[in-house]
Amino acid sequence: MCQVRYKQIFNALGFLLIITGGAMGIPLLWALYFREPAAAAFAISSLVSIAAGALMFHLFQTGEEIRPREGFAIVTLSWMLASLFGSLPYVLTGTLPNFIDAYFETMSGFTTTGASVLTDIEAVPLSVLSWRSLTQWLGGMGIVALFVALLSQTGSSAMQMFKAEVPGPLSEKLRPQAKETAKVLWQAYLVLSLACSLLLWAAGMNFYEAMNHTFTTMSTGGFSTKNASIAYYSPLIQWVIIVFMTLAGVNFGLYYLSLRGRTLKTIWHNHEFRLYLLVILCTTLVVLLNIHGKVFHTFEESLRAAAFQVVSIITTTGFATADYNQWPTFSRALLFVLMFVGGCTGSTAGSVKIFRYLILFKHALLELKHQLHPRYICRLTVDRLPINNGVLVSVLIFFFLYIFLFCAGWLVLLLTGMDMTSAASAVASALGNVGPGLGSVGPVANYAHLLPLAKVILTLLMLVGRLEIFTVMVLFLPAAWRR
Repeated sequence: MCQVRYKQIFNALGFLLIITGGAMGIPLLWALYFREPAAAAFAISSLVSIAAGALMFHLFQTGEEIRPREGFAIVTLSWMLASLFGSLPYVLTGTLPNFIDAYFETMSGFTTTGASVLTDIEAVPLSVLSWRSLTQWLGGMGIVALFVALLSQTGSSAMQMFKAEVPGPLSEKLRPQAKETAKVLWQAYLVLSLACSLLLWAAGMNFYEAMNHTFTTMSTGGFSTKNASIAYYSPLIQWVIIVFMTLAGVNFGLYYLSLRGRTLKTIWHNHEFRLYLLVILCTTLVVLLNIHGKVFHTFEESLRAAAFQVVSIITTTGFATADYNQWPTFSRALLFVLMFVGGCTGSTAGSVKIFRYLILFKHALLELKHQLHPRYICRLTVDRLPINNGVLVSVLIFFFLYIFLFCAGWLVLLLTGMDMTSAASAVASALGNVGPGLGSVGPVANYAHLLPLAKVILTLLMLVGRLEIFTVMVLFLPAAWRR
């Protein structure tokens, strides 16, 4: 009987805690710069996290490589543990003294969901808001991806860990080794983050705001430092954020290919990329036609509002520039549907992903042709690459589990007293890592009023959605813990 090797799990989790504690140094610097009392809370939180991580890393040192079963446990437990220790600044500063609220906010950050229980964001210390934004940036490309990039001794299951954590079904390795792949994606992430920050700064944000909104834009997270979210800022800033939300929803592997000298024509031939842009353009046009003259009176304002909300939701960012709860029913329904779409595979976006829809649409077309011509034989391909039955079955099971979890979560939230619209959108938002929903959890509201049970359920759905269901659910199989 081959049991799980817990030393590898605790050793890796210790290293991840050290990364988490080290990251708290950034908000600590902001607290010192702004002369906030929160500096002590961040110093304590950082020291506790680093000390706990160093102790685990030292006590459970082992020369053995991490196997797939330990890898799945590490990926799931890393988010749970990082959110646990990441909650300390909220609790110690008194921002969110209730642990369930603090854990909800932190998990929402690391999973880049953007759902918040803060009722007055502008009353929160700036250093705490910087930590809130930083959790999203770290979670965007993934703290486990960062772990794989920094730590070389992850063994042959490194790519499995990396695939389990990075959003979307990666179809191929960009580099031969997982460590190199993680580095490539993090490099693209850093370059785009720098460009976004500089443009937001040039457009009128101060350095602090530009950095925070870069963190939450590139991670498609959606936390803001203002109660009015991006509606607080100028139209120019809103257009800059629309562009970078769109870029963050693209497969980061395509950016790597462009840096390696591939032509734009090659990238344009990527079917998922084209479908992603087509969905954005078509839904923006439809919403524009539905709200122009009814909600907004100038064409530019209508176009900007439609484009911003569509891009924000399809990329699962969750920023808002308008209260779309007050929009016509058709537009609200369309935005709700977009919560189930998501960006491209290999992006920082959540939800189902365009790639899976592309596979299902193509498979449905082949089945229709087969019904007309029973002897018709044709292989399912995407970008001229064959899609084997294993991938197709995986996509079908993913859809089944996604809808099952949505329905189960919706029913549980209804038991807590939420109305149907608010409950459905809250579950769709949490599972798809979107952030705001409709009704009582709309863009100008928050999740503070929900019962503790509802917050716990939504927190779990954030984690399951961010890790794309399989990574978490496989741990409930007895076979995962023995041969």
